[in-house]
Amino acid sequence: MSQLQSILEYNRTFVANKDYEAYITDKFPEKKMVIVTCMDTRLVELLPRAMNLRNGDAKIIKNAGAVISQPFGSVMRSLLVAIYELKAQEVYIIGHTGCGMAALNSERMIDSMKERGISQDVLSTLENSGIKLRKWLRGFNNEKEGVIHTVEIVKNHPLLPPQVPVHGMLIDSTTGELELVVDGYNS
Repeated sequence: MSQLQSILEYNRTFVANKDYEAYITDKFPEKKMVIVTCMDTRLVELLPRAMNLRNGDAKIIKNAGAVISQPFGSVMRSLLVAIYELKAQEVYIIGHTGCGMAALNSERMIDSMKERGISQDVLSTLENSGIKLRKWLRGFNNEKEGVIHTVEIVKNHPLLPPQVPVHGMLIDSTTGELELVVDGYNS
């Protein structure tokens, strides 16, 4: 049985048994927060438990490294939707220890793309169109630096209401211990 078939089979039982009832909530975050965090698999359950979050408490936006690299990209848009449309009142940028974005090597990734069938012609066309792949595929030097950089982008965004605090934290990927990097109430 494929993974897809296994998921669909499980889902049929989940729905038939009404297991979803334990998760029913509405679209507005109960704790009025929006979190931007990493897509790392270690954080799927650890982060909400470490922060005492349940289904319905927060909006959680995940991407590689918890990085907002484009001030007018989709991650920032999602964050602004959470604030203006879904009543979030605080922003949390949460990076983690051992993040792969701290070790991201754009040259190695481009080589991997070539090995998996992306032609040099495609890469050259992108470069000639103004897309600087080596810059776009760049990570950060260390996790705290990544959090601070993203906090600054959000905090200084022209569409962010000035009264919204933007906090920066680092979670230990093993223990779940949270370290405050930027206190949005005092900055």
